[in-house]
Amino acid sequence: MAQRRMISKKVTDTDAFLEMPLSTQALYFHLNMHADDDGFVSNVNTIMRMIGASGDDAKILIAKQFLIPFDDSGVVVIKDWRIHNYIRKDTYNETMYKEERQKLSVDANGAYQVNEPSTERARVVNESSPQVRLGKDRLGKDSKDIQAPKIGFSEDFEKLWEMYPNKKGKSVAQKAFNKAIKDGDTVEQIRAGIEAYKAYIKAEGTPVMYIKHGSTFFNQRSWNDDYTIQAKSSQRQLPVRETQPDWNNQPTQQISAAEQAELDVMLAQMSDKARKAQKEDK
Repeated sequence: MAQRRMISKKVTDTDAFLEMPLSTQALYFHLNMHADDDGFVSNVNTIMRMIGASGDDAKILIAKQFLIPFDDSGVVVIKDWRIHNYIRKDTYNETMYKEERQKLSVDANGAYQVNEPSTERARVVNESSPQVRLGKDRLGKDSKDIQAPKIGFSEDFEKLWEMYPNKKGKSVAQKAFNKAIKDGDTVEQIRAGIEAYKAYIKAEGTPVMYIKHGSTFFNQRSWNDDYTIQAKSSQRQLPVRETQPDWNNQPTQQISAAEQAELDVMLAQMSDKARKAQKEDK
């Protein structure tokens, strides 16, 4: 496949092209860079994720007839590919999408057109069509019914994804889901795992920032993990009191009369010394 691509100003300098959002224009340029030698692109989703484009950008390119989609295979072809590029025969590699290529012909201007009725609803170049306004104020309304490339998710996966609490990485999760189903896991098994995980994070009070991304949960097949909720003890531990000696209940020791007399003398002497000290201070 040739490694160089050309872009013709006959296409990109038109009002139809320049009135599109910059993100849509950027997607068009990247699709041209990644197309094969016949202008077919099979990884639209990957390119959109790579440059941060949205599904609406692809819808606009189709509505404006810059792309022709083939829903059966999920590929698109750049309608003005032959206006942009001339591939030398010694470097040309024919597209692998031969069935789709047979549905196309080249008009007098060098643009692709569909030469037979197609369920993809791709318009031929000269087909009349109502004007499509795609300004920012109407993009959401007018692009709803435009058929985008086949970028869908299975119904079973959509239901599971709706259940999951942290919806990050949907496309990666879809691929992991498909592989798990092929390996023998069931939708019911995955659903039960999600329910158990939701109950677990609720019981544990897990902060949102620590809840697994959807892509991580499906990639790791975390529905097989054990989410048993440990019962927390509700008994309050009481403080332990130290046993103090009961001085009031200790027996009183008796002294003899002689010992009492000696004690009285000592107290009298101490009292005399205290009175003398007070007199000296005065």
